Amino acid sequence: MSRFRLYPSLAQRNALLEQCKHARYMWNVALEQWSMWTRDKGPTPGYVEQARQLTEARAAFAWLREGSQTVQQQALRDFDRAVKNFYSGTHRRPTWRKHGLHEGFRIVGPQTNRVVTLNRKWGRILLPKVGWVRLRLSRRVPEAKSYRVVRDRAGRWFVAFAVIPQPVPAPGTGEMVGVDRGVTVSAALSTGELLICPALSEREKERLKQLQRRLARCVRGSNRCRRVKVAIGKLHAVARDRRTDWVEKTSTDLARRFDVIRVEDLRIPQMTSRPKPRADPARPGAYLPNLRRAKAGLNRGILANAWGGLVRRLEDKAAGRVEKVDPAYTSQTCSSCGHCAPENRESQAVFRCVACGHQANADVNAAVNIAAGRAVSARRETPIRVSPKREPQHATSA
Repeated sequence: MSRFRLYPSLAQRNALLEQCKHARYMWNVALEQWSMWTRDKGPTPGYVEQARQLTEARAAFAWLREGSQTVQQQALRDFDRAVKNFYSGTHRRPTWRKHGLHEGFRIVGPQTNRVVTLNRKWGRILLPKVGWVRLRLSRRVPEAKSYRVVRDRAGRWFVAFAVIPQPVPAPGTGEMVGVDRGVTVSAALSTGELLICPALSEREKERLKQLQRRLARCVRGSNRCRRVKVAIGKLHAVARDRRTDWVEKTSTDLARRFDVIRVEDLRIPQMTSRPKPRADPARPGAYLPNLRRAKAGLNRGILANAWGGLVRRLEDKAAGRVEKVDPAYTSQTCSSCGHCAPENRESQAVFRCVACGHQANADVNAAVNIAAGRAVSARRETPIRVSPKREPQHATSA
């Protein structure tokens, strides 16, 4: 998606929110009809029948007729596509769209080409029922058949054109790189580079903590509660923008420098899942500690380092050049001799092989193993480069 920042006036913001409300209303009505299906009844209305019902509703209700018919029809078409994706098994079940959380609508057809360039940095786009809205030109506006206008939780408006960019061409040098993802070091490369995803500063984290405490004392639905939520959303938007910028720049750099990029095949949704409660056998109805708070901190660290986003953008930009390697014991295996033992990794950052004495950064050592495609099974059956008859030697021995 090619996304651009919009700068609407106060009246235009209100008109945009009205269009978002109509799109959200049509989606929820379609979801309600679809949810009423039972085995003893006939099929629920599809897109064609719902479009006919929309025409009748626009003739009966003035508030619905004031909105854009294209926006309302596309909301029904988007829901129809979501249902088909759910039945095909590629997406989750469609859910309700909520006010303040799902603010956006889609435009298709000839209206997508109504973009005018004012100068090198600014342009304007004609939105239905809204008018000409200022547009920040961060790049060339592509030719698209549809675009989507959205508002994030920080109150910023964007327009995203549905255009898939071309992949980054391979350099043709034959070089290969391994990427080890971690919490302290976001991405360690087999070349020795350590990349860290930027996050909020200490002052911003303290500010966020104060706002969250203030929100807990606010009366739900009050103006003060709304202002505090906007302030919290702006801080989260800052962190998300920094993370997205780092992912885009890092993925582009790796796709331009290397022909083959190998990463760990990690199941991030399972790794960041909530720990299951542990029942206390001695006390029925009671539970034992399950380290929930520690696991929550680890989950936040994993998500803050954009593990999934980095690999996803690498697959987009370096299509067909990203290989996933089994991550089993890559952090405990020596990249020099292949000896695998838990004692090899002394700490989070220090790796010292007890067999050959090889010493390196632990994340870089794991990245070298990933680049070589070296992974071991649960029985640690990794072929080693030294004689199997050789006894393990301490790192301090000669």
